[in-house]
Amino acid sequence: MSGLKIAIDGPSGSGKSTLGKALAQRLCIPYVDTGAMYRAISWAVDDAGLNDDVEQIVAYVQNLQLKISPDSARFQVWVNEIDVTDWLRQPDVGRMAAKVATIKEVRAWMVPLQRAAAIDGGVLEGRDIGTVVLPDADFKFYITSDESTRMLRRAEQMGHKEVVAEVVSDVHERDRVDSTRKHSPLRPATDAVHIDTSSQTVAESLGLMLEEINRQ
Repeated sequence: MSGLKIAIDGPSGSGKSTLGKALAQRLCIPYVDTGAMYRAISWAVDDAGLNDDVEQIVAYVQNLQLKISPDSARFQVWVNEIDVTDWLRQPDVGRMAAKVATIKEVRAWMVPLQRAAAIDGGVLEGRDIGTVVLPDADFKFYITSDESTRMLRRAEQMGHKEVVAEVVSDVHERDRVDSTRKHSPLRPATDAVHIDTSSQTVAESLGLMLEEINRQ
């Protein structure tokens, strides 16, 4: 499966990260979490105290050094030689990433890095992989799930045992920002295979993806 390029897109809590990792492990190819790459530079932006000044953010980001380890067992990200992986799931970082990801110049800077990560193949998951980053991917999947299921999964990611107001607000806001942003909004590629994980186990959803890949 060397050289195989697979694009996975979908909203927050749909299960795309879990499936992306599992698929990469099964196929023995690299795994790239593009959302983590945006969160990494957003962490740096926040750490530098740059909040809403787009020009300053763009100038700052374009001088950052971003490095990743495309490992499905533990995807890691370094910014200016600092391993920021363990900080990326903090709610504040996620909210900053939603803002930073709307900036056209930041996305233009990021896309070549993401494409380079898949130069020899790999599973890339995010919001605009099949439509912008890898429009020529060998396979494209759009992962979705009903809202209640996504909120439960998001609550677990945020360290909550149940859905609370913070989770509801987070999911709604991320859905709004991702689907309505002007540049590279979240939307399925026209040739993407849709998988609804609402009532499926990871194994069942992964099986559908593998069936599609083995069919061709």
